[in-house]
Amino acid sequence: MWSQVYDPFGDMLLSAGAAAAPIVVLLGAIAIFEVRAHYAALLGLATALLIAIFAFGMPPAMAGLSAAYGAAFGLLPIGWIILNVIFLYQLTNENGEFEVAQRSIGRISQDRRLQVLFIAFSLGAFFEGAAGFGTPVAVTAAMLIGLGFAPLAASGLSLIANTAPVAFGALGSPIIALAAVTGLDLHELSGMVGRQLPLFSVIVPFWVIWAYVGFRRMIEVWPPIAVAGITFAVPQYLVSNYHGPWLVDIVAAIVSMASLALFLKVWKPSTVMTEAVVGAAPQPTPQSDEAPGDTLTRRMVWRAWSPWLLLSVFVFLWGTPQFKAFLDSIWVYKHPIEGLNGLVQKVPPVVATPHAEAAVYNLNLLSATGTGILLAALLAGLLLGYRPRDLLRVYARTLYLVRYSLMTIAAMLAIGFVTRYSGTDATLGLVLANTGWLYPFFGTLIGWLGVALTGSDTASNVLFGGLQRVSAEQLGINPTLMAAANSSGGVMGKMIDAQSIVVASTATKWYGHEGTILRFVFFHSVALATLVGLFVTAQAYYWPFNLLVP
Repeated sequence: MWSQVYDPFGDMLLSAGAAAAPIVVLLGAIAIFEVRAHYAALLGLATALLIAIFAFGMPPAMAGLSAAYGAAFGLLPIGWIILNVIFLYQLTNENGEFEVAQRSIGRISQDRRLQVLFIAFSLGAFFEGAAGFGTPVAVTAAMLIGLGFAPLAASGLSLIANTAPVAFGALGSPIIALAAVTGLDLHELSGMVGRQLPLFSVIVPFWVIWAYVGFRRMIEVWPPIAVAGITFAVPQYLVSNYHGPWLVDIVAAIVSMASLALFLKVWKPSTVMTEAVVGAAPQPTPQSDEAPGDTLTRRMVWRAWSPWLLLSVFVFLWGTPQFKAFLDSIWVYKHPIEGLNGLVQKVPPVVATPHAEAAVYNLNLLSATGTGILLAALLAGLLLGYRPRDLLRVYARTLYLVRYSLMTIAAMLAIGFVTRYSGTDATLGLVLANTGWLYPFFGTLIGWLGVALTGSDTASNVLFGGLQRVSAEQLGINPTLMAAANSSGGVMGKMIDAQSIVVASTATKWYGHEGTILRFVFFHSVALATLVGLFVTAQAYYWPFNLLVP
């Protein structure tokens, strides 16, 4: 048994500086030196291992095993999702169906701003609610690039839009995990997050369009933006408070998509922005009801959208806990990591009592979301007229296309698992936790940091949920508020975590430009996280916001 040490230098600032070294190396290599993502990830991993072993005293064998465990988790389930989503996209793109689908979106609106709103925000929220783990960014970025958006716009806007739904993603997995590690009531946590995020569900769609075309062009289409945001936020509040965390995003996204589509039947912008550019002010084009040469029939539209409808059905089915349990009852291989499982001990103040960390790799290939996506893609391919030999050819090409992305994701998750088992991430959290009266603000940033490090709101909640409860109780703050703030603040870190950036660059076939994407979204991530922190602080201390805290 090895117990984690959170302050090996006897000075929390020095210890935190050492703990932050892998993050600095990783993000610096990508954003400043434009190192390709897979090389940057390997550099970050090497740094994480050196810090864990030589600074924090982790046994080398345990450090190596934690890296291998993380790499395996990166390939399944996360890499498995990305591979199969890109496979589906390749199938629809090769036979021209994707072009028909993108033309049909033009029937909803030819305005590029409203296409971003519908796809990146409303549709992306549905895939976040059903599957999570990179699925929404992969799908929406691929759709936007197919519509003619520049790779930076398709990647960056998909990442910014995929924030407000994240806390309830994958059928509420982050909140369920948070309840498990904190011992707090699941419905109370769901309701508290549901009283924090709806405000940002209204802000985020405005923010996305502002990031895309600037404030003036955003104001020109404020009515549909408000419709998309409000019709998402209201169901998000109601379902999270009066039902639970499971169907929040699914219900809210469906209501948002339907409301936006209906509203755009009766409301038209005075000018239509038809150029897919970032930050520029394209010349306005008069509104027209039909695009030139538009000869789409209802049958063509249904055929083009059938692969994505199948994907929606399969990811929803595979995200259902009962169906997952059924598939796991057929076959699942649980492999305890010998030499790591139960041998790393978290200690106070990160947890209330010493706790041995489990390390069991679940090879749940049947119930993995990526398997559902693969089956949807294969079925869609057959319906679109592909022969089995053609399906194999496209799949092999897709595997070659995403090879570096899979390597990068494996290395990224290896870094996350090394920091988790060595305790370096907890060291960073403890520095923020020692902020006294300002803890509601900095506690929210702990969640942001956790997601930025791990790429998952679920993982961040598992990592820092216990710390949030212990710290809040010591400071006399409502522990449910701060546990929920960990998840709500975490969602804003989703757009800058390296895993999500690699997913976006892969979906847009813009591999090697991860640094450009990171620089584009970094300000938005910090600014939105700061706003969440201020809102949580107001909930903790100030009327009328504290009325939202029982």
